[in-house]
Amino acid sequence: MYAAKPPNPALAAGLIGIACAFIAATTLFAKALGTDQFGPALHPFQISFGRFLFAFVALGTAAAILRPEFQRPHLGLHLARTVSGWLGVTLMFASVAYIPLADATAISFLNPVFGMILAIPLLGERVGKWRWLAAAIAFAGAMILLRPTPASFQPAALLALGAALVLGFELSIIKKLTRREGPFSILVVNNLLGMIVAGLAVVWVWQAPTGAQWALMAGIGGAMAVAQTCFVNAMARADASFVAPFSYGTLIFAALYDTIFYGVIPDGITLLGAGIIITGALLLAWREGRNARRQRDHAPL
Repeated sequence: MYAAKPPNPALAAGLIGIACAFIAATTLFAKALGTDQFGPALHPFQISFGRFLFAFVALGTAAAILRPEFQRPHLGLHLARTVSGWLGVTLMFASVAYIPLADATAISFLNPVFGMILAIPLLGERVGKWRWLAAAIAFAGAMILLRPTPASFQPAALLALGAALVLGFELSIIKKLTRREGPFSILVVNNLLGMIVAGLAVVWVWQAPTGAQWALMAGIGGAMAVAQTCFVNAMARADASFVAPFSYGTLIFAALYDTIFYGVIPDGITLLGAGIIITGALLLAWREGRNARRQRDHAPL
């Protein structure tokens, strides 16, 4: 039986921050692959296949070196998590080829709200008023950063919204898995199954990538492997409803990458939205830290 990790909200928040930076990088690479910057645009199915292929190579190599002990996987939960994760990232990769990176990220990363809500019926978690308040603040920041203009409501934006919904469902499945299996085991099984699912889908749309496109797909896989490692470890150390709002940090990194690689300089609206998101995350971190200290103070000796 897997021994659960002790709760550590501060560490969980830090791990999510690292994951956000790498997740935003995957969408940046996917945008380049979904356009003609480095060769003929690749289909979203092919980009997703590259993401799972190279993530599994990275994690499989680590497993061969570290030789960790694996628990017997719950294949039903793993399959549900893998299919929802594959569908979510595919929809996300499809959307960033047509709408601005920050807009697509803002829409799709509404998934923490869906994840927090689904954690109530699926995980039996209790979400107090402070968590609802923090989530609402972060949601308001996301809406400001989204800039709800006519351009934002083109059909491609619905792809990102669909990604938010299924990735929110994936959050709850991950939490179920972390209660019974180790983080590394979860990652290896997920990326193995994901490579199989994505491999079946990509057969119908495969085209030969250029060398630069292979490198970008490897970058997506490697970045996602790091992000997943941080994310699953964070989920093992805090409730899903606590972890979820911190995922909005991806919006901040997406805006930063837009500035560096596409020359999109953040304006006042971007700074306001990012500031509100950070405020919500800090409020949640402060409240959870206070609760953790109170529980330690009243724990029996």
